[in-house]
Amino acid sequence: MSAPLPLRNIAIIAHVDHGKTTLVDQLFRQSGTFRENQRIEERAMDSNDLEKERGITILAKCTSVEWNGTRINIVDTPGHADFGGEVERILSMVDGVILLVDSSEGAMPQTKFVTGKALALGLKPIVVVNKIDRPDGRAQEVLDEVFDLFVNLDATDEQCDFPVLYASGRNGYASDDESAREGNLEPLFQKIVEHVPAPNLDEDGPFSFLATLLDRDNFMGRVLTGRVQSGKIKVNDPIRAMDGDGNIVEVGRASKLLSFRGLERVPVDEAKAGDIIALAGLEKATVANTIADPSVEVPIKAQPIDPPTLAMRFAVNDSPYAGREGDKVTSRVIRDRLLREAETNVAIKVTESADKDSFEVAGRGELQLGVLIETMRREGFELGISRPRVLFRNDDNGQRTEPYEQVVIDVDDEYSSTVVDKMQRRKAELMEMRPSGTGKTRLTFSAPSRGLIGYHGEFLSDTRGTGIMNRLFERYGPHKGPIEGRINGVLISNATGEAVGYALNNLEERGILFVRPQDKLYEGMVIGENAKPDDLEVNPMRSKQLTNFRSTGKDDAIRLTPPKIMTLEQAIAYIDDDEMVEVTPKSIRLRKALLDPHERKKASRKRED
Repeated sequence: MSAPLPLRNIAIIAHVDHGKTTLVDQLFRQSGTFRENQRIEERAMDSNDLEKERGITILAKCTSVEWNGTRINIVDTPGHADFGGEVERILSMVDGVILLVDSSEGAMPQTKFVTGKALALGLKPIVVVNKIDRPDGRAQEVLDEVFDLFVNLDATDEQCDFPVLYASGRNGYASDDESAREGNLEPLFQKIVEHVPAPNLDEDGPFSFLATLLDRDNFMGRVLTGRVQSGKIKVNDPIRAMDGDGNIVEVGRASKLLSFRGLERVPVDEAKAGDIIALAGLEKATVANTIADPSVEVPIKAQPIDPPTLAMRFAVNDSPYAGREGDKVTSRVIRDRLLREAETNVAIKVTESADKDSFEVAGRGELQLGVLIETMRREGFELGISRPRVLFRNDDNGQRTEPYEQVVIDVDDEYSSTVVDKMQRRKAELMEMRPSGTGKTRLTFSAPSRGLIGYHGEFLSDTRGTGIMNRLFERYGPHKGPIEGRINGVLISNATGEAVGYALNNLEERGILFVRPQDKLYEGMVIGENAKPDDLEVNPMRSKQLTNFRSTGKDDAIRLTPPKIMTLEQAIAYIDDDEMVEVTPKSIRLRKALLDPHERKKASRKRED
């Protein structure tokens, strides 16, 4: 048997859109992982449909390349704080990190979040200034920002003395020279081998392994991924799983060991300390459990996970059209699916309501829960989703506290005063305001998460689609009191049937419509936004009364303004506390939680009392 290759374990961390996944593509190509003629997709690591559509990484993934006789295991991590639950655990599997920063945007909030986690674990970063060929690049200023960031995050002197490369992930080159505009990634491979230490772990002790990722396979069942912390393991060796307190979760055997080779997981007979592997054979073990030889008594310390800050209610769809577009509509099926999600995604918590017809799902943010709803919708589920609400806590003095976020906004100078005004109405405090070049301003706020729910769509309208907003959980702070919500009421259908063009034409003067002619509507469904603050019940099915003098063809030429069609995230952000979003595989409808107008009146009287 040939001697195992020297090993390096690294993670690539960066803010969303700074080019992590594209850089990994080039590392694959230049290390010979793919044949010259092999056709691979762009951003090969973003394998999930939603990742491809949104151009973001949602799930952390492991891969491996071989360069000059060294095996380099690479972990591609998500850039959004909403998926931070993934990032924290992954960093415990690696010995070094590549910190990727955009040569124009510089160090962003998410960079700060992940870098802070990496520095706290004592990892020494290699800084890569990416997209060096951008015309608005400012590499030296960006490096100063990174250095300031490290100092603010209490990095050690050794961590602050980081090696730097200038690269273009898309064009596949890296260099020590800032002015280089061609070449290959050889300097980056070289830096990884020289700068990242080989795993320094006990190969002779008993086997132990911390589960950091969990997924399901139809043939193997549960598959746990992590790094072997000590000893060796062979297929069929006896193992047991322990929780963080040392309680035994289950006992079993390692039925299959898999190692990463490029994008594939290949079976291996044996793994030793330092190897990143996937292991099958256990049925109950989960993330943060220690999987070890039966002689091991003490679990490996797992990184604590930041708590959920936002919750939504997932209810059985009870609209008149329930069950027409999806095949998974019962509470039992929804419950099983949510519990399965909570099992593999440690940042999500699921609680069943007393009536068993709805579930409270708590997570890190709107994006994370939006991705879960979109995934379920594509699997054939029908759901009723409530407005997101933040999770309050009480501090040591019994005072109510709420989650705050750091919000960094890049906006054209002309819109900055509008954004500052809107944010301050939402109880945000302006922490910093500075020019960021080329007619743009960077605004940094500390804002209660509650005030940001539903703001993103309004922000894009206010900045004509040019503004960029980045949010990051900051802390729990004092409760800020009431925050103004949506100022407009809605138009509510008072009948069930198909929308009629003639009726919609008459309703246009009332506000903005969300539906088209022939759309199927029902009583209690929200069909538009009222121009006034009150809700208004309307009849979108009224057709023209025909007489001998008024023919049908007289005013066929009705010209309707195109309706405002909302995406899932926009709909969730738009609704008020007494409204829901009906989500099915084919439709996203807005509706009142209580469809019957008399029930709504009763409920509103109760609230006033």
